Amino acid sequence: MDVQVRGRNIQVTPALKDYVEKRLSKMDKFADNYHFGEAQVTMKVEKESHRVEVTIPVNGMILRGEETTGDMYSSIDLVVEKLEKQINRFKGKLSRRGRALNGVPYVSETQAAVDDDAPKILRNKRFNMKPMSVEEAVLQMNLLGHSFFVFSNADSDRANVVYKRKDGNYGLIEPEA
Repeated sequence: MDVQVRGRNIQVTPALKDYVEKRLSKMDKFADNYHFGEAQVTMKVEKESHRVEVTIPVNGMILRGEETTGDMYSSIDLVVEKLEKQINRFKGKLSRRGRALNGVPYVSETQAAVDDDAPKILRNKRFNMKPMSVEEAVLQMNLLGHSFFVFSNADSDRANVVYKRKDGNYGLIEPEA
């Protein structure tokens, strides 16, 4: 698996990069069944906290995890454990459906500068919306750890939103013509 490591407020040393690559190589045991894209690893240091964020495209889905501790190495260990749990949790669901998922939502974040008096848009996310079923959208939402997910419904070719309800079930928002 290719790994790209970035640091914010931290110098990414060769030892730190090697440790990340070594820990993420544990994911290779799933390589027989899944195609891993390039792993994006961002390390941040803010005051006394060390945060690691990892995003890995897998078979058209996105695995994402982040952890914050007082030590960068501990954060790396915890985020790798979290990613392994995610892929194990959804391994059964993916294999039961008998096919690879083909929607690849790519999310990029940018900061927007707006007038100080007006409310500020803090994030602008753009992603490709490839058609997928409602079940695939729920799976992708859970993999990302989000409470809602915008997708293109394969049945209606329209943008839909699936969301997690407080009672643990899911809701679907479909636009009317």
